[in-house]
Amino acid sequence: MTITAAVDGSALHNPGPAGWCWYIDDGCWAAGGWKEGTNNRGELTALAELLRATAHIADEPLFVLCDSQYVINSVTKWMPGWKRKGWKKRDGKPVLNVDILKDIDALLVGRNVHLEWVKGHSGHDMNEAADDRARAAATAYQKGTAVPHGPGFGSGVGAGHGAASASTPSSAVPSSPIRGMEQAPAQPSQPAPQQGLFDFDTPAEPVSPDKLARQALTTLRRAAARADQGSDRVLRSLLADAVTDGSVMEVAGELPSASEEISVAGDTAVALLRGEGWTAMAAWSLAPEVKLVGWHLRR
Repeated sequence: MTITAAVDGSALHNPGPAGWCWYIDDGCWAAGGWKEGTNNRGELTALAELLRATAHIADEPLFVLCDSQYVINSVTKWMPGWKRKGWKKRDGKPVLNVDILKDIDALLVGRNVHLEWVKGHSGHDMNEAADDRARAAATAYQKGTAVPHGPGFGSGVGAGHGAASASTPSSAVPSSPIRGMEQAPAQPSQPAPQQGLFDFDTPAEPVSPDKLARQALTTLRRAAARADQGSDRVLRSLLADAVTDGSVMEVAGELPSASEEISVAGDTAVALLRGEGWTAMAAWSLAPEVKLVGWHLRR
């Protein structure tokens, strides 16, 4: 399952007291910094520390939201050429922040990591959360107060976090009021602690498309309860996870090949799963919290 995280750095006066942060959710983040540093070092360190924190689950794809073009270009475009030139730029001058870049280069080996740019200070929930914590760390170094380091990744964390894929489609879905949808049963907004977010019971016999669609939509309901205020990216990626998660593949073969679509309009999100001979639809209310309000299966 893909893990989605945001990374950010902050420097007061640049250079000056600096901080970094990677953020997955309010219970899974880490931050740190230095008395003297630059914003770019903070941005790079946030990525390096995220890779280090998730090294024990290196098989999990990692989707990283970053508002620094410098970080994204350094890692995805420039670093191979720098390495060939002995970590020197085209003009022969040493690459800046080479110590952190070498660290990132080593931590990326064997990992499936996708970096995507997001506009900073534009209201993106995860980016804002990372920015706030990186700035808080920098401020703590400036004032000489305790640095809010965060809980870190922790044991067992990550199994149910929002996932994302750059290739996840966002095809238009009708956003008018949905008719013919069954009312979602009243259930707790959080799964039982002992149950993973995407856990499924292994069936003793083949499962029908109807059962599969209901399982997928139940999973989406459980996942949506953790989505950040109905973020389009989070909901779309949660949908992709429910379709492609390995535990679903073990149940039967229909869902991995199902197509998925999602649309967010105002305070409503609509998701579609289309398999061979069946279509499942789910809708969420996004305010004041993410809540499944209805679903429908057609065969």
